[in-house]
Amino acid sequence: MREDLKHKNYERPVIQMPGNENSLLLHSCCAPCAGEIMEAVAASKIDTTVYFYNPNIHPIEEYEIRKEENKRYCDKLGFKFIDADYDKDNWFERIKGLEDEPERGARCTQCFDMRFERSALYAHENNFKVFATTLGISRWKNMNQINDSGKRAAQRYKTVEYWDFNWRKDGGSSRMIEISKEENFYQQEYCGCVYSLRDTNRWRKKNNRDRIIRGVKFYS
Repeated sequence: MREDLKHKNYERPVIQMPGNENSLLLHSCCAPCAGEIMEAVAASKIDTTVYFYNPNIHPIEEYEIRKEENKRYCDKLGFKFIDADYDKDNWFERIKGLEDEPERGARCTQCFDMRFERSALYAHENNFKVFATTLGISRWKNMNQINDSGKRAAQRYKTVEYWDFNWRKDGGSSRMIEISKEENFYQQEYCGCVYSLRDTNRWRKKNNRDRIIRGVKFYS
């Protein structure tokens, strides 16, 4: 493990990619979810390119904050960072009719499908044999739903495989929070889309809590 990635109470085992590959395209949703995974692949000397494609994030100001936080950590670790298009109009078209679906429902499946299809396409066009995502490390997400979507996207190309590694194990989820605090990452308070923002604020109102104020909360 790299000396600069060792921590007093944490040392993750070296991980191996499928097929002994060593070049990874990592779809990233945000810095807090990506931090532990990026640390783990760096410590395992996996050549990683971070692919930021998240047209679901609303509004554009929130998108830019999350993107820049992720890029900041990429720069720190020396990772390549791909800023994909923010094609929100295509996302809204894809989600049409699913606006009132609950979190982890059909709307989220469509959202994952869209983001992973683009990730798999980029992998195919740029000679990556393996891609993965940071989304599964969050305990707020359904890991099976995410992995099923990733596998569907990879099946479009004979040369591309989706890596369904369980990033939560071996203390991954706890380390995710530790890194977020160490790096003072921006702490988003909703999943990302306009509908998750709407539903989170509805829940807050029902429970006598203040509405979300974007761009002001950071891990500490």
